[in-house]
Amino acid sequence: MESSIDNILESYKDHGRDSLIPLLQEIQEKEGFLSEIAIVKTGKTLNIPTSKIFGVATFYNQFRFEPKGKNHIQICRGTACHVLGSATVLSELEKHLKIKAGQTTRDGLFSIEVVACIGACGLAPVVTVNGEFHAKVTAASLKNIIESYKVQEEV
Repeated sequence: MESSIDNILESYKDHGRDSLIPLLQEIQEKEGFLSEIAIVKTGKTLNIPTSKIFGVATFYNQFRFEPKGKNHIQICRGTACHVLGSATVLSELEKHLKIKAGQTTRDGLFSIEVVACIGACGLAPVVTVNGEFHAKVTAASLKNIIESYKVQEEV
């Protein structure tokens, strides 16, 4: 992992602060998330304090600090989904998996990401798992969805 980060950073060594977001995006695209090592090395390359880089990266919800789970769950929090109960669905999902949004289960099987809008308002509330849409999700149907992915792992 470090060598691919080093390769990316090498192409940014003569750049300034204005390259921070594209650089972080490139690292995340390659590595899947922003590790502590990547943030520290980015700071050294761009001569920016690590705290500033972390501040920028935490401000934008596009950045992750843990690898995605094998089954990456996105829960829509757009207006239609919110009105139709996505907050309850998110809460139930976090309880069921014993993680919070932005985290990955210890076994690496599931991760949760909250997104502003999936663009399927007529199906609200919507959850995707690895890009597969699940419509009109309720707390009860959510458990069945999660269990179906667990079963797939056991096969």
